[in-house]
Amino acid sequence: MPVWTPQRWTKVFTEQAAMFREAVGEGDPRAGVPSCPGWTFTELTLHVGRFLAQVTRYLTSGSAVQLRPPPAERPPDPLGYLDKRLAEASDALAATPGNRPVWTFSPAAPGLAWVWHRRAAHELNLRRWDAQAARRTLVPTDRDQAADAIDELLGTLQAARLRTDSPPVTKGTAVVSATDGPERWFVRLTPGEVPLVRQAARDEPADAHLDGRTENLLYQLWSRMQLTGSGDESVLRTLRMS
Repeated sequence: MPVWTPQRWTKVFTEQAAMFREAVGEGDPRAGVPSCPGWTFTELTLHVGRFLAQVTRYLTSGSAVQLRPPPAERPPDPLGYLDKRLAEASDALAATPGNRPVWTFSPAAPGLAWVWHRRAAHELNLRRWDAQAARRTLVPTDRDQAADAIDELLGTLQAARLRTDSPPVTKGTAVVSATDGPERWFVRLTPGEVPLVRQAARDEPADAHLDGRTENLLYQLWSRMQLTGSGDESVLRTLRMS
């Protein structure tokens, strides 16, 4: 199994950021982004810029508490705004040790900076996918990278939903299995509790199953592709992020 480090996540971030910047730079700012209903390329660009500002703020401040988000900026030059935020985030990710204490967004994640390194890498990959899919210029996602993104989605981002105004109320179990690699995740959902996520045993029973190539699993779980799972549909729907 590959070892993930802040340096490796930062490398992925740099690669994905470059592809995202190219895609939004060449896209029509007014064109729609089908995987993000209601968004144009401008909205997608600004969303990523604001996300990067948040990452930079936590990494540079080392705040131990959640910070109040600043008012949403809507600059006249979205690409210039993005370039500024990309440069700031790149510097912060490269300069911040992964073991630096800082507030993080999920009750299932430690309060350490590497959680933000990981989040930045996989968010930029997802938004790169959105932009490239809209322009029909998709490039494949590295399998190991997709596996780590699934691990984050199931093990960290699912738990982060408990801090929202509409936490999940579904109860049940699921096994998510990569058909092109060794990864198999067992997930137990219990309302009001952090989901239990562990390695699944071979042929482990569950209320729902989702099998497929790692890359496809990632984008199915991110609601970018149609689900191909079986079993309890409410469990499968709950695993989906948007």
